[in-house]
Amino acid sequence: MAAMFDSVAPHYDLADAVMTVGLVHWWRHATLRALGTVRGLKVLDLAAGTGSSSMVLARRGAKVVACDFSQGMLRQGARRLGGRVALVGGDAAQLPFADNTFDKVTISFGLRNVQDVPGALAEMLRVTRPGGELVICEFSRPPWRPYRAVYRWYLTRVMPHLAKLVATNWPAYRYLADSIWAWADQEELTRQLDLAGWTGCGHRDVMGGIVALHLARKA
Repeated sequence: MAAMFDSVAPHYDLADAVMTVGLVHWWRHATLRALGTVRGLKVLDLAAGTGSSSMVLARRGAKVVACDFSQGMLRQGARRLGGRVALVGGDAAQLPFADNTFDKVTISFGLRNVQDVPGALAEMLRVTRPGGELVICEFSRPPWRPYRAVYRWYLTRVMPHLAKLVATNWPAYRYLADSIWAWADQEELTRQLDLAGWTGCGHRDVMGGIVALHLARKA
């Protein structure tokens, strides 16, 4: 899996923007708004990729650690971030951080690529300080059936063709489309957060449920 992301890293941000018609930037800003005040706080940005969100968090005064399992993504991020963010290679299900380290943890469009999701949610809880917050931004399932059908058509028919235009390893994006459709819906992810020990778990749909923001707190 890491090798696949290494292969798409050089053009990942461009491909992301093209295949989401630029909406990925709006979704990331929605995540940053959900995180709220971060100045002076220690924030873990998981599945950080090339550091798009990490850079904004750092500019807002957070002490950011960007973690990703793809060394290729982190190398791209290092060029962008210029030492302003700590970059750490790591698996979300086995985080290389001490207990109760971070005030806030966030992961955008990466949780569905984790093989052990319950383990990752438990690890995020472990490294979060008591009273700390988790914000997950992930593709989800539109509740309205006609809209869901159009969304699936876009994922399976349109997105792979766009990937061929902008991505160096376009077959990887067929996997990404399949992973989006196979991913848990909003209620299932909320249930998994509850089981992992998070409190106050809830979600907010974005664009009719194409994306969902999941918020939770460590008691």
